[in-house]
Amino acid sequence: VQLQASGGGLVQAGGSLRLSCTASGRAVSLYAVGWFRQAPGKEREFVCAVSWTGSETAYVDFVKGRFTVSRDDAKNAVYLQMNNLKPEDTAVYYCALAQKPFSSDYSDFDSWGQGTQVTVSS
Repeated sequence: VQLQASGGGLVQAGGSLRLSCTASGRAVSLYAVGWFRQAPGKEREFVCAVSWTGSETAYVDFVKGRFTVSRDDAKNAVYLQMNNLKPEDTAVYYCALAQKPFSSDYSDFDSWGQGTQVTVSS
C-alpha cells in the first residue's frame, strides 16, 4: 500500500488546514490510520489515530479540541482537520497505517507515506 499526505501549507496562527491521506494499492478501511508529525530537530511524535471503523479516535493532549481525524472509505482517504493552529504545530505531518483495528502505539504503524509540510506563522 502507498500513502500520500497532502494539504499542508503556510497559515497564520489561529488559522485552519485540512490534511488528506490517500492510499493506493489496498483499501484503507482495512487499517487503523494514524497521523504523526516531526518538527525540525525533534523526534516524530504521535498526533492522533482513528480505528478502521471510524468509531474510535485518540488524540495527544496538545491537539485535543483543535484537531479532528475522520475517514472516508469510499474515497480511500483519511483527513485531519486542524483548527486554531499554533506556531508550535509547525512540522512535517505524516499518515501511517497499522494492521490492527485500532492503535495509538507508534510501533504498530508500519506503512508510512511521504509527509506534508505545515508551517504556522505567528
